[in-house]
Amino acid sequence: MDLHSSYPGLIDLKWRAQRRLPRFVWDFLDSGTGTEATKSRNRAALDRIGFTPSILHGPIEPDVRTTLLGQPYPQPFGISPIGMSGMVWPDAEALLARAAARAGVPYCLSTVASASPEDVAPHLGEHAWFQLYPPKDGEIRRDLLKRARDAGFGTLVLTVDVPVASRRERQTRSGLTHPPRLTPRLMAQVCLRPGWAMGMARKGMPRMRTLDKYIAGAQANLPPTAHIGYLLRTSPDMDYVRWLRDNWDGPFLIKGILRPGDAAPLEQVGVDALWVSNHAGRQFDGSPASIEVLPAIRAATSLPLIFDSGIESGLDILRALALGADFVMLGRGFHYALAALGAPGPAHLIDLLTRDMQANMGQIGAHDLQTLPPPTDLPRLC
Repeated sequence: MDLHSSYPGLIDLKWRAQRRLPRFVWDFLDSGTGTEATKSRNRAALDRIGFTPSILHGPIEPDVRTTLLGQPYPQPFGISPIGMSGMVWPDAEALLARAAARAGVPYCLSTVASASPEDVAPHLGEHAWFQLYPPKDGEIRRDLLKRARDAGFGTLVLTVDVPVASRRERQTRSGLTHPPRLTPRLMAQVCLRPGWAMGMARKGMPRMRTLDKYIAGAQANLPPTAHIGYLLRTSPDMDYVRWLRDNWDGPFLIKGILRPGDAAPLEQVGVDALWVSNHAGRQFDGSPASIEVLPAIRAATSLPLIFDSGIESGLDILRALALGADFVMLGRGFHYALAALGAPGPAHLIDLLTRDMQANMGQIGAHDLQTLPPPTDLPRLC
């Protein structure tokens, strides 16, 4: 089957994913928080960014290669961390890590993934990133860094935009809790999705395996959208960032930047890159769209900028790059692809995004990513 004929866009993968996942899993993956206005703003703001088409420029063979932190990449995008990926699709972390390794793009594993660094280690490629939710306990912090290094993760990403658990009302209404408990209501949804159910029967219900050794016997009375990791977590400050910089000997990124004023202090303490993100609308419903603040952050720092939130196409990637990003990451999109197609899904999405970038670069006369024309503002859609 020609996947490009059946699934020519990310939206096609998203529709198929929704049909294959139990409702509570779909709501976990697709939902934001509050009324999901931030999630909607991300999409609307991207749609307002356009380019003026170019004509009479002769044949173009667009080159989408780039360099980030001294490392060459065949495409300017990679796979973002999502907690409990293994609930979306069985063995998700290993499948995503293998797809990234084959394509030569980054894969970022979450602290609260359903696979540990040790589980994923055999599947990692050259560009393995570990996303850290900041543990309060210093010994746990040291141990997590050592485990990540020993497993083959060369880049550390500290997420700073989750000081408290978000409410994620749609997820709560779905009946999902952490750890997942299959109530009769949820079991009825599972029975309607045999592909997902058979995979989970083989692998077992997911849990946050990285944290197993730290939370044995822990008791908690947490809201349904929080998880046991919140018992270990703290809200970091600049001293915490300095400690991590001093204790990690590879590239060190800060994820969750939305204010230009935060760039200079982080640059001064030796952070290697900033990750502009509003957590894809999953954390705070009063946030600006990430793409709206990107130009001001670009103007405030010389550090490389990574971007996420709302990316759904190769054109979206070009929009972010044209406004100052050096690299783009996708989380939901790769999980839509996994849920839609299983193991072949991530590779298809990488190919799909690459082709879409090249097609749009041909329209705007860009031979490579360094010659993208300045974007234009499009009128708001009524």
